[in-house]
Amino acid sequence: MKISIKNSKSFLHVSDNSSECDPQTAFLLTRLSEKYLEDAHNKKCADVITPKECASLLGIDEKIKIIGITGTNGKTTTAAAIYAILLELGKKVAFQGTRGFFINEKRFEEKSLTTPLVFQTLCHIKQALDEGCEYFVMEVSSHAISQNRIEGIDFALKILTNITQDHLDYHKTIEEYIGVKNSFFKDDSLKLINKDEPRAKFNPKNCLTYGIEMPATYKVVAYSLSDGIGAAISKMDTVCDFRSCLQGYFNVYNLLCAVSAIDMLKVAPFEDICGAVESFGGVEGRMEVISEKPLVIVDFAHTPDGMEKVLESMKDKEIVLVFGAGGDRDRSKRPKMGFVAKKYAKKIVITSDNSRSEKSEDIIRDILSGMRDVTNVIALSSREEAIEKALRWQDGNEVVLILGKGDEIYQDIGGVKTPFDDRVVAKEKIVKIGKFL
Repeated sequence: MKISIKNSKSFLHVSDNSSECDPQTAFLLTRLSEKYLEDAHNKKCADVITPKECASLLGIDEKIKIIGITGTNGKTTTAAAIYAILLELGKKVAFQGTRGFFINEKRFEEKSLTTPLVFQTLCHIKQALDEGCEYFVMEVSSHAISQNRIEGIDFALKILTNITQDHLDYHKTIEEYIGVKNSFFKDDSLKLINKDEPRAKFNPKNCLTYGIEMPATYKVVAYSLSDGIGAAISKMDTVCDFRSCLQGYFNVYNLLCAVSAIDMLKVAPFEDICGAVESFGGVEGRMEVISEKPLVIVDFAHTPDGMEKVLESMKDKEIVLVFGAGGDRDRSKRPKMGFVAKKYAKKIVITSDNSRSEKSEDIIRDILSGMRDVTNVIALSSREEAIEKALRWQDGNEVVLILGKGDEIYQDIGGVKTPFDDRVVAKEKIVKIGKFL
């Protein structure tokens, strides 16, 4: 793939693939592409440029505002909320993240990496510019920060949702993971930080905050979680209300963050931004209600903190929980997930979740080690059987929560990906056992 360049006298295209280089194509040099530099020269590349130089040639800095969102939990929902609210306010906007790549309500690419290689991001930004976009919303993963996959991108706004344990298979220690997340906020760019996150460390210059518990620039002063979310936000001497169909205390944070971010960019009056929140219907696989009778909800939560946020948001109900943990990933979080599950759920079915090269039984054993009491706990390696068991086990007003995969449409077992969608399977099992959607 090549990017067409109109503002260069020495070349017509840019690529990070050395095999595509020629006398009319410059080579994009990044940390991940530098090992192919010699091959690019052998192909007689027209020039060697950095991502910053490429962004400048595309006019990205002057023509589009890039919003980058990082955090352990809430990235996807918050980014999607910002995207949806901007669209509702009549703006042209693109969104790149876990769900894929979208421009102005149209999906251009399916799911991929949360944050792709910088060349791919630059291609997406150019596409957004070609479609007349004023804003580009993107999720920024810890892997991308660590590998410098955001090199050369000037963010109009950087956002931190929270920092809890995840990806320790890659980052090795929680301290390293926290440091990587916080490194995104060391510069002087405009920043929005969750004031209730005690692990956040950031450059205070050009920084505003949001929160519920601690004093913040944007603060929720009252909220209700009955029949969706209703909240009142204070901004200095101004108070404004918003309503949403979303469920859960953690989504109060996500929506507060989205409103605050858009207000910081001076997109529209504060009242108009709050009024546009109701247009956002949520994200597939994030607290997605797939059945009301019986009540069955699917969510992506796959970390101890993520699980706790979801389970706590449903603590007024008795919970039948289905979950597992991914193989070839951070093992230390598995007992913690078991502990959290036992803390909140009445009935628990532990099962597989992308076991990859590990045995599901070994992963389940790790999860069980975090539970002192295994009363009303069942282990079933087959995720399909686990979902059916939970639905048969569900009684009365109990809610069935199926966690870990969200809107994923496959299972990775033994390195082989096979079609599997928690939402589809649950609906099929509801019909099979005679319960009503």
